Amino acid sequence: MSLINTTIKPFKSQAYQNGKFFEVTDQSLKGKWSVVVFYPADFTFVCPTELEDLADLYPEFQKLGVEVYGVSTDTHFSHKAWADTSEAIKKVKYPLVGDPTGTMSRNFEVMIEEEGLALRGTFVINPEGQIKVCEIHDLGIGRDAAELLRKVKAAQYVASHPGEVCPAKWKEGEKTLKPSLDLVGKI
Repeated sequence: MSLINTTIKPFKSQAYQNGKFFEVTDQSLKGKWSVVVFYPADFTFVCPTELEDLADLYPEFQKLGVEVYGVSTDTHFSHKAWADTSEAIKKVKYPLVGDPTGTMSRNFEVMIEEEGLALRGTFVINPEGQIKVCEIHDLGIGRDAAELLRKVKAAQYVASHPGEVCPAKWKEGEKTLKPSLDLVGKI
């Protein structure tokens, strides 16, 4: 069964952000658009490149009213230590959530049970707590924050414009489609 349009399941975790620890729950993700990005582990190879890429575009996500959460099965203490030692992770201003129990990773169906790590899972969640985008990669395949930003803009557009859909490669300001009988066979 797909996670698309399902409501996120309850969780409670500790996060690290800008020198502080705090609690993040499923309720923290509701009431605004959220992006949850799972990655395998701190102090690894592809992960810092992805998190730095997201850090570079984080202000653009914020302009859209979107909070970004990076999540791994490490602890929030590990996240702090990584931020203290990695130039790439020092740039991260969004919360890094610890999931040492694997609750979040299991809730979002990205847990690799035999390794205790999460797959590279990306989820866009609307203010009602429903998953609107779900993308899961194998460990060796990095993601592109610019493409994620495009998908967030498309999800927000569709949510605020009932009856319209965004075609392939749609970018903000471009033409959308209004599905109807008149379009059948003409695209």
